[in-house]
Amino acid sequence: MRRATVVIADRHPVVLHGLANLLGSEPDFEIVASCGDAASCIEAIMALAPDIAIVDAAMPELPALMNNSLSRSEGRSTHLVLFATSEDCDLGLPGGPAGHSVLLKEMTGQALVKCLREINNGRTVVPSALTDHAPPGEQSANPESALAVLTERERQIMRLVSRGLSNKEIGRRLNVADGTIKVHLHHIFQKLEVGNRTALAALAISQDDRANSTPDKSSRAGPDPVAGER
Repeated sequence: MRRATVVIADRHPVVLHGLANLLGSEPDFEIVASCGDAASCIEAIMALAPDIAIVDAAMPELPALMNNSLSRSEGRSTHLVLFATSEDCDLGLPGGPAGHSVLLKEMTGQALVKCLREINNGRTVVPSALTDHAPPGEQSANPESALAVLTERERQIMRLVSRGLSNKEIGRRLNVADGTIKVHLHHIFQKLEVGNRTALAALAISQDDRANSTPDKSSRAGPDPVAGER
């Protein structure tokens, strides 16, 4: 079996170590370069032409990498994969339309390997395809009913996430620690059975659209969260 060659690049050594261990234990992947910055990653990709390049989406030099003739659209065979956190995705990372995939750092190792195999087979993967979906019957449920399980504080956080605010920004807005926001988000994800902030924001926007399109429900949106509320 031919192994897919992989270049990995991340600012954090522990992430590189984790990826190397994970993919090194799989028979169909081979790490050919491990890089701590975009410059060395570009050099490795240009020299080795790997099948896959997994790159830290928050790398400061990422625009240089994205514009450095590394995409398949310019004749190269390397599949570029942005390795991102859910918060990174709120910033509008480049994805499917440009031929690049986006994988979340929060996903399990097993899911990551599965997605990389799909990418190596020519599929483009983006965060919306990575969530642990609820059963079909639950997915078709009325979003309004689903949101009924949330507390008022959780609804506030959900609305702020849909506006693209980070945990720190939400914490400052609500006058609570960002660690508390993370706990609330964990509970929200579990209650609504969504896997990341992108899916949560989409649900919030969908709910707002429903409320705005129905006059007698328009008042449900309520005022912006007040910093002093608990």
